[in-house]
Amino acid sequence: IKWFVQVNIPLGGISGKGDTMGYTEPQSAAGDRLRAVRRVLWWVLLLNIGVAGAKLGYGLIIDSVSVTADGFHSMFDGTSNIIGLIGLGFAARPADRDHPYGHAKYETFASAAIGALLLFAAWRVGSSAVERLQHPGAGPAVDTVSFIVMLVTLAVNIVVTTMERRAGVRLSSDILKADASHTGSDILVTVGVIGGLAAVRLGYPIADPILGLVVACFIIVTGIRVLATAGSSLADTARLDPAAVGAVALGVDGVRGYHDVRTRGTESEVHVDLHVQVSPEATVADGHEIAERVEKAVADAFVEVKDVIAHLEPYD
Repeated sequence: IKWFVQVNIPLGGISGKGDTMGYTEPQSAAGDRLRAVRRVLWWVLLLNIGVAGAKLGYGLIIDSVSVTADGFHSMFDGTSNIIGLIGLGFAARPADRDHPYGHAKYETFASAAIGALLLFAAWRVGSSAVERLQHPGAGPAVDTVSFIVMLVTLAVNIVVTTMERRAGVRLSSDILKADASHTGSDILVTVGVIGGLAAVRLGYPIADPILGLVVACFIIVTGIRVLATAGSSLADTARLDPAAVGAVALGVDGVRGYHDVRTRGTESEVHVDLHVQVSPEATVADGHEIAERVEKAVADAFVEVKDVIAHLEPYD
């Protein structure tokens, strides 16, 4: 005989209610995380707008393809922040009949959109560089102010990337990690642009578009990495080691065996289901209690777990 048991256990421990179903993270906990992610994105958006305005404005003034392209790239940073905020708005919705696992993957969709924006930014930078190689012209008018503008924006980007990546790790947020990679690619672009401006100042205007092409290649690599990370969540790649989950289950008194451990979801919201085997002589009430302890043990062992379902079987 087999039976299906679901027990609702809050993060703080077993609720004690015998008629509740499935371990599920309280909505308030998920909401706090999303609000924290949203605050970070708003700050990053404001800083990116200022950086983009400075680069675009001065790039047009001195007629530098690399500075202007860098400004467009920073503008895409701001666009990705807006996409992230929209995605988080959808992700914050609670589970419903049509989305019983919740809406967390909307955050992953937003990170995938950022990856696509990175590839578009690479195309924009690369095409501008090729056009300048075909029609060199006199080159940009580089002066001391050019270096000051680029160095200041570089410092801002470094601060933003560091802050956002740390927040992404702390909050286990796909969108913050993807956006930090996006802003990090902006650092590479800016460093390349500064090097190009130095070469132009020394009498080598061709360095401006050449470095633009090199930077475009770095952006492509970053975009592919972001898309690969999003793909892992969308393809339901296993998030936890089945043996590790099984070891936790075996540590619960009354469990004689386990199999078919499955995990899925985003990095911050993992869903777990597994089969646990108990004594054939165990009553339904005993099996129910064992399921509660298994789910509680898995929830305590892996903080990223949002939902656990234990399927009970007699030990054979």
